[in-house]
Amino acid sequence: MEELFELRTCLEQQRYTDALILLGEMEEMSKEDKTHKIRSYLTILLLHLIEQAAEKRTTRSWNASIINSVREIQWVNQRRKAGGHYLTRDELVEVIFDAYPVALTKAASEAFEGIYDDQQFGNLVNRAQIEQQALDLILTEKKVK
Repeated sequence: MEELFELRTCLEQQRYTDALILLGEMEEMSKEDKTHKIRSYLTILLLHLIEQAAEKRTTRSWNASIINSVREIQWVNQRRKAGGHYLTRDELVEVIFDAYPVALTKAASEAFEGIYDDQQFGNLVNRAQIEQQALDLILTEKKVK
């Protein structure tokens, strides 16, 4: 809110350069917020994809969570008025890579009654394949309206 007040002041005082700088900062803050939300949903998505791969099975609950996570990621990432997306494909790949270790830790504690540590559990699955699966789901899943 403080930024909006400062922006209004800059515009009223015809300090357009300062206003543009402030707008840039506000856009960056908005993108960081979107990225954080997407990362949270990606962690859940990856958690269940990892569990599916490790346990070689699925549950209705995991499937529902995967679908919900994909839909939420797509919704948060969509620029509804301007069109397009907040995060590019490459940025999504980067966020998936960053979220994977957190998801792996959670999956290791949940799967097989938590008998494996993160490293042991990580050896049960193919990280690159799971990351690609997550990206494919996000990019190809039917968009939610």
